[in-house]
Amino acid sequence: MRTSSKARAGQYAALLAYLVFLAFPLLWLISTAFKPPRELASLHPTWIPKDPTLANFRQAFDEQPLLHAALNSLVAALGAAVVAVLIATPMAYVMARHRTLLARAATGWVVVSQAFPFVLVIIPLFLVLKNLRLINSVPGLIMVYVVWALPFALWMLVGYVRAVPVELEEAAAVDGAGRLRTLVSVTAPLLAPGIVATALFAFISAWNEFFFALVLLKTPEKQTLPVVLTHFIGAEGVADLGPLAAAAFLATLPSLVVFALIQKRITGGMLAGAVKS
Repeated sequence: MRTSSKARAGQYAALLAYLVFLAFPLLWLISTAFKPPRELASLHPTWIPKDPTLANFRQAFDEQPLLHAALNSLVAALGAAVVAVLIATPMAYVMARHRTLLARAATGWVVVSQAFPFVLVIIPLFLVLKNLRLINSVPGLIMVYVVWALPFALWMLVGYVRAVPVELEEAAAVDGAGRLRTLVSVTAPLLAPGIVATALFAFISAWNEFFFALVLLKTPEKQTLPVVLTHFIGAEGVADLGPLAAAAFLATLPSLVVFALIQKRITGGMLAGAVKS
């Protein structure tokens, strides 16, 4: 019993250390965003600003078009989320309900595709967008985000579909409902939470994405918020730390809020269907 208590205490200590490790960048970012220049330059940094200020936020908005960049990010993220869900939902239903060899192969390919590095797909995507004349455009960026988010969205939705008892659809068919009526009246309402969670996941992925936006968007008026944040770093690699931290904190807020709303549903989506044969 005594050994068990020590082991449990060690587990809690390890968990606490891991949580502190994860929270450190965010807490340091928030602290830095509210520090005046003399505290940022101090050789003895402190966690809590002694003289907190909003000057970094004002300077960030004065120096860079943060609101316009945020609007570009919002359009790209919303577009990617909507299109990804519209494509993934019917595909997930077919893959979950018809467990053929083709469906299993498609599922395996979806999982494998998650291991692809960004640099592997950026060249063919760049050529495709160039032929479509969608380089340096938000619609082109939306297409890329849809391609990138689609595998994981599909994976999540397959789990949600499998969690819906097929007996409900069979009962609706016995009562005389057609296939379309069954999908709209029976299956779709039960899938709604999963669809919302998947859409929000795609939104977060697109909102935080940096590499594709950096490569595909050339002009300042088209750039998204993560790319604009790099403008606070000078040509010699010296960062304007206070405004950069303030802008990064503002850019992080939407992701934190959305993730706080959906983290339970994302976990449920990953586990849904795992207990069904």
